[in-house]
Amino acid sequence: MKQEQEYLIQWRREFHQDPELSGREYRTAGKIKAELERLGIESCRIGETGVLGVICGEGKGERKVALRADTDALPVEEKEGRAYGSNNPGVMHACGHDGHTACLLGAAKVLQENRREFGGQVLLLFQPGEETGLGAEDFLRSGVLDGTKRIFGLHMAPELRAGTIGIKEGLNNAAVDQFCADITGKAAHVSVPQMGADALYMACQAVVALQGIVTRRTSPTDPVIIGVGKMTAGSTYNAVASGARLEGTVRTISQESRRSVKKMTDETIKRTAELYGGRAEVTWTEIAPPLICHAKACEEARTAANQIFGEKNVIADRPLSLGGDNFAEYLFRLPGAYAYLGSGNPAKPDTTNSLHHEAFDLDEAVLAPGAAFLAACALNTLKCPE
Repeated sequence: MKQEQEYLIQWRREFHQDPELSGREYRTAGKIKAELERLGIESCRIGETGVLGVICGEGKGERKVALRADTDALPVEEKEGRAYGSNNPGVMHACGHDGHTACLLGAAKVLQENRREFGGQVLLLFQPGEETGLGAEDFLRSGVLDGTKRIFGLHMAPELRAGTIGIKEGLNNAAVDQFCADITGKAAHVSVPQMGADALYMACQAVVALQGIVTRRTSPTDPVIIGVGKMTAGSTYNAVASGARLEGTVRTISQESRRSVKKMTDETIKRTAELYGGRAEVTWTEIAPPLICHAKACEEARTAANQIFGEKNVIADRPLSLGGDNFAEYLFRLPGAYAYLGSGNPAKPDTTNSLHHEAFDLDEAVLAPGAAFLAACALNTLKCPE
C-alpha cells in the first residue's frame, strides 16, 4: 500500500506542478499516454488532448465499463509556499483534477496487474476541458462508449472529511451555462451625458435587474443562481462609455428551468440596454446539463465504497450543489454514478479551502482509497452476471 501511495502522490504532484488550461493539456496528455504505455495499456488520443486507455480482461465476459477523470487546470494564480506548487504562472490545479487523474492512473495500474481476474474491457477516459464544458463530447462522438454498461467517476470534496465518500442517486449538481453580453451605447463627454448613451450605466442596471429574475420570477423551491463575475466598460474617467461587457453564469436544476431562465436573462439584458438608449447582444455557452446519478449505478458504487471506506463512511445525503461538472454529459447517454471523495482534513488547513481557491489543496492520503474505489467499481460491474 505504501508503494501505491507513493506512486499516486508522485503523479498528483507531477500534474500539480505542470498544470495546463482547458484545451491546452498537451503535456498532460503526453505524460498520461506514456505512463499507460509503460503499464502495458493500449491507448490513443481522443480529440487533441484527450486520452483513452483500454484494459482487456483475460477472463470470461464481454462487458464494458468506463472510468473517467478530468485533466484541465484553472486560470488561477497559486498561493506561494508549496514545494509542489504550480510552475506555470497564472495556472493552477485548484479543482482537484490533478488528484482525479492520479486516482485513475492508480486504478488503471491495479486493474492492469489483475486483468486475469475479470473479463471484458475497462475504458479509461482522461478527459480535457471540463472547466469549459468541453472534452466529454469528443469521447461520446467517437463511439468508443457504445455498448458500455456503466460509467463511474469521482471529484474531490473539501467539504467532506478525508476518509469519507459521498454517493447520492438523482440530482447532485446544477446545469451550468455561461453568458457574455456586449452592450453598445454612444460616447460623449461626461459633462453632456444627454449627448451619449452610457453603456456602463446600462451594464450596472442589468446586473441589478438580473437578480430580480431570481427573487421574483422563479420559485424559491427551484434553486437558481445568476451571477455576473466580470464587467468591463469605458476608456477614460471623464467620458460616457460607448461599450460594456458582462460575463456571467446561470445555474439551474432542470432542463425546463434552464431554458426559461436563459430566456429571461437574455430579455432582461437587452431591454435594459434599450431603456437607456443602447442595445445588447447576448451569446451563450452551454457548459454542462444537470448531473443526475442513476439509482442502480449508485447502488453498485455504494457496494464498492463500502468495501473500501466502510459503510459508516459512505454519505448518501450530500447536499445539492449548484456547482456543475460535465460528467453529466455521460450520464445523459448511459447509466453511471459520480462520487464525491472527501479530501478535507482540519489538521491540514488548506485542504478545507473551497474548490477554485488560490490555496486549494487536498489530503493526499485520500488518493489510494480513491483509486481503489474506481477499480472496485469497474471490477464489480464486470463480474456481474449478464
